[in-house]
Amino acid sequence: MTTFAVFGTGSVGQCLAGRLSDLGNSVMVGTRNVADTMARTEKDMYGNPPYAEWLKNHPRVMTGTFKEAASKSDIIVNCTMGHASIDALQSAGAANLNGKVLIDIANPLDFSGGFPPSLLICNTDSLGERIQQEFPELNVVKTLNTMNAWLMVNPALVPGNHTVFVSGNETTAKTIVKGILNSFGWEETNIMDLGDISTARGTEMLLPLWVRLYGALQNPMFNFHINIAGKNQF
Repeated sequence: MTTFAVFGTGSVGQCLAGRLSDLGNSVMVGTRNVADTMARTEKDMYGNPPYAEWLKNHPRVMTGTFKEAASKSDIIVNCTMGHASIDALQSAGAANLNGKVLIDIANPLDFSGGFPPSLLICNTDSLGERIQQEFPELNVVKTLNTMNAWLMVNPALVPGNHTVFVSGNETTAKTIVKGILNSFGWEETNIMDLGDISTARGTEMLLPLWVRLYGALQNPMFNFHINIAGKNQF
């Protein structure tokens, strides 16, 4: 059994924590202030129920501060809002992060100008890189950030082949993360390793396109499929 810390109590954190728990793992959801989180009664910006309501249906999932969750974890999953990710990780304490694998699902979305959002970081940098730079002894692996939360943990919701991207500097960490993706139902042939953490720039910059596709389709249950032509085709 693997022990996971899932940072973030929103819909993405709930999806990841619930799925990991259902697979038999020990899961603690990390938040800045547990009492404040449990006291919230309003739905989020997407209409999802508050965390306390979701938690009633997931009795095996524990809740703690970022520091408590990180200190008890083998693997950390970052599902916080991108603008707050580094601050949340700093709250956990570097000593509780060093040497561990961080699955970074967050995107640096900027809603200050309304909807659709722009990106706080892009082109020559990425949130994944900034986290890796801030915590050099943490093994950051960027993945699952280019799709709807429900699809992250259940790829069969979209029929046929479609692709999940992986970026990270450390080969062993990426192998561990690919194993977790397999447990969610992602087939090896649909997991595309893009290379080091700098390749997270590309996947984070897919988000403006994803948002506009969502608007055009009026349905979040879609994904990208990379179909490679045969060598003899050209």
